[in-house]
Amino acid sequence: MKYTFDSRAIEKGDCFIALKGEKVDGRDFIPDALERGAVEIIEGLEALQAKAREKRARLKAKVIGLTGSAGKTTTKEILRAFLSSVGKTYATQGNFNNHIGLPLTILNCPDDAEFLVLEMGTNHPGEIAALCDIAEPDAGLITGIGTAHLEFFLTREGIAREKGTLAERVKTFCVYPQEDDFASVLNGMCREGVAASASIEGLLEGVEFSAPHFASNAALAYTVASRFGVTKEGARASLEGFSLPGARWRITEKWGATFIDDTYNASPDSMIAALDALAAAKCDGRRIAVLGDMFELGGDSLALHQKVFAHAMKLGFHLVIGVGETSYKCLCNLVYKDVASLKKRFRVDVSAGDLVLLKASHAMELGSLIA
Repeated sequence: MKYTFDSRAIEKGDCFIALKGEKVDGRDFIPDALERGAVEIIEGLEALQAKAREKRARLKAKVIGLTGSAGKTTTKEILRAFLSSVGKTYATQGNFNNHIGLPLTILNCPDDAEFLVLEMGTNHPGEIAALCDIAEPDAGLITGIGTAHLEFFLTREGIAREKGTLAERVKTFCVYPQEDDFASVLNGMCREGVAASASIEGLLEGVEFSAPHFASNAALAYTVASRFGVTKEGARASLEGFSLPGARWRITEKWGATFIDDTYNASPDSMIAALDALAAAKCDGRRIAVLGDMFELGGDSLALHQKVFAHAMKLGFHLVIGVGETSYKCLCNLVYKDVASLKKRFRVDVSAGDLVLLKASHAMELGSLIA
């Protein structure tokens, strides 16, 4: 049985989940779902979460919860690949990592799965605790503590304590980077702290990543996977041909230039990591960074944007281009208030042979520049 919110995707024997949203009421589509062959209807969020709890209680799979300020999806996909080398593994699809997506993932997990990797997102205090109540994670992985959603958590320590809730709730162990500024906070919250270094000696030798910071994601994922029997050989084999879904460090050729489309999401920490990766990437022409606005950063938004742009300028790229209302106030080579204005000039700013990074919050739609 497949569980879905989309009545159009219903096939005979499936379950339709009818939720009332801000613009659409899923209950209006129940007749259509039944006509298409739905054999079960779940109405409302509480019913969905209760059904997921029932399924979780029956699952034999080891459940790994995964959160962090940046790199969640990348690390999740790498961990999925690693665990698949030793057993049937299911994981969050796309970014279904909230109070609706996580229960859906649990419900769609095959009964014979040996591992279930659940990405956990949060932008308000208390959300990780609510997700853990449903998921009951056996183990956890925290990719790091940054400044994403600072608007709602006010301080990085507030973010650390929210993410650290996963460390409090896991049944066995939790992995997090020992280099993190708030590792001591996480350690204090964790039942059994396992600090992961930024690289695993011998694991990554000879493995080429499209972005250098993927290596640290792989190190964290391997530290978890190794506790479940994954060997270095198995992990290395899993990385062959590995690629990420969506606009995450996607390499595209256009106008004779090479574009790195990393516009799925952005935070100050992921911006700086992407800029460092651009600086380290092989390039025979010019390096250009096109940076758009980052959202949900609160009162420190301008200062955090300025920090990112200062880092970009310090790296000495041929061009640093800012896009958006906040980026417009930052020091760079060229600046545009919106993507539409940049589109009019972009083909002139970029030349054949250039290596161009596109990075911004998803809502900026910066990727439309090369669509």
